[in-house]
Amino acid sequence: MNNPRTVILYMNIAHFIDHYAMLVFAAAVIVMAPVFGMSYADLLPYATPGFIAFGAGSLLTGWLGDRWSRRHMMVIFFIGIGLAMMAVGLTQSPQQLSIALLAVGLFAAIYHPVGTAMLVAHADKLGREVGINGVWGNLGVATSALITGVVCQYIGWRWAFVLPGLAAVMAGIFFMSKVKHEARGSRKAASTTTARVSKDAMWRVIVALIITIIASSTTFNALTVALPKLFTERLADLTSNTALIGLIAAGTYVFGAFAQYAIGHLLDKHSLKTLFLPLAVVLAPLLFLGASLSGIPLVLVCIGIIIGIFGQITVNDAMIGKYTSDEWRSRAYSVRYFLGFTAAGASVGLVAMLHERGGFTLMLQALGALCVLIIVAAIAFPNEERSNA
Repeated sequence: MNNPRTVILYMNIAHFIDHYAMLVFAAAVIVMAPVFGMSYADLLPYATPGFIAFGAGSLLTGWLGDRWSRRHMMVIFFIGIGLAMMAVGLTQSPQQLSIALLAVGLFAAIYHPVGTAMLVAHADKLGREVGINGVWGNLGVATSALITGVVCQYIGWRWAFVLPGLAAVMAGIFFMSKVKHEARGSRKAASTTTARVSKDAMWRVIVALIITIIASSTTFNALTVALPKLFTERLADLTSNTALIGLIAAGTYVFGAFAQYAIGHLLDKHSLKTLFLPLAVVLAPLLFLGASLSGIPLVLVCIGIIIGIFGQITVNDAMIGKYTSDEWRSRAYSVRYFLGFTAAGASVGLVAMLHERGGFTLMLQALGALCVLIIVAAIAFPNEERSNA
């Protein structure tokens, strides 16, 4: 039997790699666009197929994780995403770039339904481990912007893909040697409390979850894709250095990591609705406020948005973990991430379209309107009946 701490460590590393890989292009596109003789708005949509595959592919990968082997699927994840990233660094045309980014998205689709289910199956305290795992993913987002900015500035954009690709392959080799295949059901998640809602109220859980997943995932992806460019435009009075812009973006994401860690611990002590509602309420007002800001005030508002959106993602993942059994958990997460990342994939084109028509003012206002739906979903979410396990 595998050591639970070893499995959880590699699932955390995988979460880091997953988000890091998906956002390298978002930071590098600013430098890459002139190389390909294109504008930011023209080159950015070439990432759309990869982001759609990130979501749509989760249906198949979640099914394979439950029916075949989560461990084997994670080996494919580490090696595949590493090779795909290196392929992006070797592309010579926008068409090749789109195909390579599609491959990154397909391999990235493995982690969330398979890796999250694998982590939950070995977790002692669900909320804590989901929260810590979220921190690792958040740090992947943060360091992607930072490291990509530095590498693009001083080495070149191709190395921004090749180097992390090599690191992912090495992580996969270590994972293969440390983690073996386990028969399903050899472990199950433990928790100090159980949480349930009445059968009559389950439809409210499902509807609230679907609305929240679509709205929060669209907002999350649109913001993480757009943040480097947003800061490049609206922090122009402070700096024009690509590496420093990446550092500011990374610093913003770090606050999201703190939020996920705190929310994860609170989820083991409080009901989902107690945390769901306040996180939902902060997003829409901050997005509307940020639409008209620049400089340091914009950075502060973006920190608040990041805290709200990353905290919400932790609640969404815990919701699935609490309400599904282990044998179905990969498939449940696959549906969750299919909805979330498919909506998120469409947000890449949305960012490009709204930026071209009304700049980031229009984009942030549109996301603010979308996040009003999360408030409605949080209000509709039923209260839990909690008891000692």
